[in-house]
Amino acid sequence: MGILDGLFGHGSDLSQAELGDQLAGVLTEGEPVRVAFKVIRDLFVFTDRRLILVDRQGLTGRKVEYLTVPYRAITSFSVETAGSFDFDSELKIWVSGRPDPIQRTLKRGADILGIQQAIAASLK
Repeated sequence: MGILDGLFGHGSDLSQAELGDQLAGVLTEGEPVRVAFKVIRDLFVFTDRRLILVDRQGLTGRKVEYLTVPYRAITSFSVETAGSFDFDSELKIWVSGRPDPIQRTLKRGADILGIQQAIAASLK
């Protein structure tokens, strides 16, 4: 899998340079990005070591939350695709040491199955 072979979802594709800019100071030296998904203005980034959830907040998006989940900590996950009257998909990731799952609501058109495949492939 190439560095950005799986860049899908709403919004414009990010170039490798833009992705590097958004993750400056977050990635460790020698930590390659396997696949990244952009959903509106948030990112799901899969490296060789962890899942990084980037949540841009506020009107300007200047406030950013970076949530790192090591693959070894993921105990299970679920995806719920959008239906006829429910336009949003939902992703839940259960992590050891947390009583509640990490939840993300994804708008129609987001590559929920691609994200699910990336999580499954990372848990080998």
